[in-house]
Amino acid sequence: MLTKQTNTLIIGASISGLASAASLYKHGIEYIIIEKQGQVASPWRNHYDRLHLHTSKIFSNLPYKKFGSSIPRYPSRQQVVDYLDDYQKEFNINPVFNTEAISVKKEGDYWMTETTDGLFKSKYLIMATGAYGKPKPIHFKGMETFTGRILHSHAYRTGKDFKGQNVLVVGFGNSACEIAMDLYEQGAIPAMAVRSPVNVIPRDVWGIPVLRLSLLMSRLPPHVADTISAPLMKWLIGDLTKLGLRKMSYGPLEEICRDGKAPVLDIGTIQHIRKGHIKIYGDIDYIEGATIHFKDDKKEVFDAIVAGIGYYRDYAEIVDVDKRRFSDLQLCANKQKYFGKDGLYFCGYWVSPTGQIREIALDAQKIVRHIAKQEMFRESDV
Repeated sequence: MLTKQTNTLIIGASISGLASAASLYKHGIEYIIIEKQGQVASPWRNHYDRLHLHTSKIFSNLPYKKFGSSIPRYPSRQQVVDYLDDYQKEFNINPVFNTEAISVKKEGDYWMTETTDGLFKSKYLIMATGAYGKPKPIHFKGMETFTGRILHSHAYRTGKDFKGQNVLVVGFGNSACEIAMDLYEQGAIPAMAVRSPVNVIPRDVWGIPVLRLSLLMSRLPPHVADTISAPLMKWLIGDLTKLGLRKMSYGPLEEICRDGKAPVLDIGTIQHIRKGHIKIYGDIDYIEGATIHFKDDKKEVFDAIVAGIGYYRDYAEIVDVDKRRFSDLQLCANKQKYFGKDGLYFCGYWVSPTGQIREIALDAQKIVRHIAKQEMFRESDV
């Protein structure tokens, strides 16, 4: 089978891959971008209908292109998709679609990427499959006896599908909280099963996006910034324990650094819980038919379960390198220990306290500047 050769290979054509491709295009560096799906930004196209960006559009631009002035502060899922489609066209990004990377290894001076569509040979490799590439498997004791529908949040589309039904949303992340709201707004009867302590912060503080405040605090150590902001956050959000939730023992910025997880940016879920529109339960113990038993000895009958249990970010492990290098998946480009080693780069895997899309845009440009610098050194050695 014919081997395709290029200067840089990008694996993944969603936000991280598109940002990297546009940056390479701007620097005049040859590249190929491959995508296992048949279109760019597939994750965004497949998200639930109600989804909006939880970060302001001002902090969510990809390199060299802003959201239009007519787009609201928090763009909808479709507005993000439209923006990414326009981005692809503007920067002449033409992925090789329906091409999945199977294995990647270094041979001499080149990265050899085996795919479902042949072999790709490149001097540089940008892994851009992202932090949300593979839904975690669903497992609850007794789930095989459940008489209703069980689905991962990845497969959830709209609350209209559950109108009039009692639906349990498992988890308390940003997607789980917005899905619970969507279920209520579309006529379902939602509840949430929350296993772990949580951090909740408002999306806006007195009309100012909380991300702007996070940027101001980002120069401080996370625990110091959390300590300073804690009284304001408690005043704005209230006592979570009165709602049946447990407060995490450390703050939201430290949660990101310790656990690699984003706190909940509240867009109205807490108010719905206070009003009784969304019930809160503890962790699931076991399922028996239509009845779900919780570890706090409560039980309730449900028609459906939506598992907001998250994703794996281990797709990068198809790269045959020392496993210690995958520690870089938890860090921005500026802090990655192995950044650019042997021409390998990771973009878009870490969860940033200052906005993931914003950080992806910065990382993509840093990666490409580094590649351009390496190429300049190569030319000077010739």
